[in-house]
Amino acid sequence: MDDEALRALAQVASGHVEFHTGAWGGPAGYRWRGAAGVMPLGRVLERLEAKHLIAVEPRLGPLERRVTVTSDGIAALADMP
Repeated sequence: MDDEALRALAQVASGHVEFHTGAWGGPAGYRWRGAAGVMPLGRVLERLEAKHLIAVEPRLGPLERRVTVTSDGIAALADMP
């Protein structure tokens, strides 16, 4: 895992990332929690989700979903220098 992926994983672990569903015309994707605009690490987060290192929870609100670190992601964070 490269440095950018580790930084993104740490941001998820700290609770700073949510997933916006795209309901009501807004674009779907990862966002900083409580802030507008697309997250620059969106593609990295998509790769982490595909590798099952993070997960988007089914429900937080009508538009946003909490993003959490999985047990595999926690193991990867433990290996961070």
